[in-house]
Amino acid sequence: MPISHAKFASKLGCTDGELQKKILEVGFQIADEYDDETAELLLQELLGKNEKNVVDVYDELSEVEKEKEIVKSQRKQKSGKIVKKVYKAEEKVPVKSGQIEISEMISVKELAEKTGISAASLVGSLMKNGILANINQVIDFDTAQIITVSTGVKLTKKRTEAVAKDVFMGNLEKLLEEDDKSLLKNRPPVVSVMGHVDHGKTSLLDVIRDANVVATESGGITQHIGAYQVVKNGKPITFLDTPGHEAFTAMRARGARATDIAILVVAADDGVKPQTEEAINHAKEAGIPIIVAINKMDKPGANPDKVKAELAERGLQPEEWGGETMMIPISALKKQGIDKLLEAVLLVAEMLELKANPNRPAVATVIESHLDPSFGPVATILINTGTLKVGDNIIIGKAFGKIKMMRDHTGRKIKDMIPSDTAQIAGLSEPVHSGQILQVVKDERASRDQSSQIRGMFKDEEMLQSGMGMQEILNRIKEGSLKLLKIIVKADTIGSLEAIKQSLAKVKNDDIAIKVIHSGVGSITESDVMMATASAGTLVVGFHTKASAHVLQVAERSGIEVVTYSVIYELIEDLTKILSGLLKPENIQVELGKFKVMKIFFTGKGEMVLGGKISDGVIQSSSKCRVFRDGLQIGDGDIIGLKLVNEDQKELEKGEECGLKYRGKIKIAEGDLLEAWKMEKKMKTL
Repeated sequence: MPISHAKFASKLGCTDGELQKKILEVGFQIADEYDDETAELLLQELLGKNEKNVVDVYDELSEVEKEKEIVKSQRKQKSGKIVKKVYKAEEKVPVKSGQIEISEMISVKELAEKTGISAASLVGSLMKNGILANINQVIDFDTAQIITVSTGVKLTKKRTEAVAKDVFMGNLEKLLEEDDKSLLKNRPPVVSVMGHVDHGKTSLLDVIRDANVVATESGGITQHIGAYQVVKNGKPITFLDTPGHEAFTAMRARGARATDIAILVVAADDGVKPQTEEAINHAKEAGIPIIVAINKMDKPGANPDKVKAELAERGLQPEEWGGETMMIPISALKKQGIDKLLEAVLLVAEMLELKANPNRPAVATVIESHLDPSFGPVATILINTGTLKVGDNIIIGKAFGKIKMMRDHTGRKIKDMIPSDTAQIAGLSEPVHSGQILQVVKDERASRDQSSQIRGMFKDEEMLQSGMGMQEILNRIKEGSLKLLKIIVKADTIGSLEAIKQSLAKVKNDDIAIKVIHSGVGSITESDVMMATASAGTLVVGFHTKASAHVLQVAERSGIEVVTYSVIYELIEDLTKILSGLLKPENIQVELGKFKVMKIFFTGKGEMVLGGKISDGVIQSSSKCRVFRDGLQIGDGDIIGLKLVNEDQKELEKGEECGLKYRGKIKIAEGDLLEAWKMEKKMKTL
C-alpha cells in the first residue's frame, strides 16, 4: 500500500526537511507518497539494508492494525517477498557483462533489469549528474551511457527502422549512420567506369569481367545485370557496368552515393573530349577520387603525354608530374595494363579506408531495374551496409515486397549479400528506379505502412526529382541554407565562355561564391540538365545559345531553371543579384534624430517623463538614446514612449514639441540632449 512522506518522517524520528535531505542523498526523488516497491528500496537505503529493520518499519507504517496483519499474511504467503528483495540487494547481483542493447528511450527500472545495476544506484548516479529522478523516470540513450560507464557495462542502441522521409529523400548518409564505430568492417571498393563515347569503356569492362568471372554450370553464360565483382590479389572489387555517366548522374540526382572510385577512360590517340570533361566534373562534384585509364596504347597515333597535358589543364595532375592523379596506360584490345589498373584501384581503396557494418539490416542502392517475364519487377542492387537475406521484408521508394530470389552476375542463386555485393532481386510490388534506396524493415506490415507513407509524399506518379527552380533557390537563400550557387555555363564560342567564367570568378567574397561545376561550347543539352539535377541548387545558364524544346521539357519536369542571355553584363548582373541574397544580414547602427530636453515632468525609479523639442531627424518610441550634457556623453538609455498633446505616437519628426518617456540609470536635467538610434539588419551587397 502507498506510504506517505509524513509517516516516513514520523517513524524515523526526523522532520520533513531532514528526511528530504536523506532521500536526496541516497539518490531517490521526493514524493508525497511512495508505492510498495519504492518504499522498500528507500527503507533499505535509509536503514542500511538491515532486513529486520526494513520489515519492522514497513509493518509499523501501516495505517491500522488490521491492514498490518493483512500485509504480514500476504508476505508469508508469498514466501518472504520483501526478504528476497533485501537479500538481492545485500548480495549485490553481479552486473551483466558484454554488450547490452537498449532503446533510444528507457526507464530507470528497465535499465536496472537489463544491466543488473540496482535501481537505487542508477537514481543516485542521475542525482550526481543533476537529474532528479525516480525508478519510473525515462531517460535517453546518451544519459544511460553516462550513468553506467563506471560500471563497465557496454550499452548499444537498438537500431530503429529508417523513417519514411529519409527513404523517400534518398538520405543515404542518415540511413548509414553508425553509433558504434567498432562494428564497422572493411568492405570492397565500388568502381564506376566513365569517359567519352568510343574511348573503350565497354571494352575495358568486358576484359575485366571475362578475365575474372568463373564459368557457371549453365555453360559459362554471364548474366549482364549492370554490376559484378572481380577479385584481384585475393581482394574483391565491385564494378558498376552502367552506360557511362548518365546512370551515375541518375543515381546522384536522387541522393545516392553508390560509387567510391571513378575510372576515367581516355583514348591515347584522341585525348580529352566533351564527354570526358562532363565525366570529370561529375566525379569532382560527387567528391570521389579519379583514376585515369589511358586506353588504346596499341594504336600508332597514341600520345599519352598529350592526354596527360590536357587532363592537367582540367585539374587532374598526373602523379609523375607532381600531382595526385594515377594515370595508367592500358590497351583493352591487347589486354595490357589491366592488372596494374586493378592494383591502382586497390591502392586508392586502401587509402579511403572503406568500411560498413555487416551485422545490421541492409541498406542498398538500386543500380537498374526492369520487368522480368518470370519474376515480375526485378532490380539490380548494391549493398551499402548490413546483410540482405532471402525472406527479408523491404521497401524501395513506393514499392514494397519480400525477397523471393537473389541472383549474382554469374546467374547463381544466393541466400545473402554483404556490403559492396551486387545482385538481382525479385519480389517487388512494382518497378523501381535507378538511385532509389532499399531499406529492410521488420515485417510485411511495416513495409506496407512505410510504402504508403512514401507514396503520399510523391506529388504525382513521376519519379521524384531533386532539382531546384529559381523560386526554391531564392527561398533557400533567404533562409540562409544555401551558401554556394552552382552554375552550368554553355556559350557559343570559347572566347565568350572564358570571358563569362572570368567575370563570374570575381563575383565573390569571404562568405559566398559562384561555382561553375561544368562549362562547354554549344547548345544546352539533356546531359547538362541531368547534371544540374544531381547537384541541388544549380542553374543552367546559356549565352548566345539555346535549348531544344525537348531539353526544356526535361528541365521543367526536373525542376531545373534554364536561363539564356545575349548580353554578358545582364548575365553577370542577374547572378550578382541572386548571389547577394546568399549573404547573412549584418546589424548596423542607424542614427535617428536629436531631442532637446526643455522640462522635467516626472521622475520615478529608473524612468522619467520629459518635455522638449525634436531638433533634428526623427524620434521613435522604441529606440535607444545617448545622453549628452554640455557636449559630453554622460550615459545612455531607452526611449519607451512619445506623446503629442494627449495621444501616443510611434514616430515624430524634426520641429515637433512633444512629451518623451525615458528609461535609464542617468538622471536627465533640463538642457540635456538625447540622440536617438536603433539597430537594423541590412543585407550586404557585392
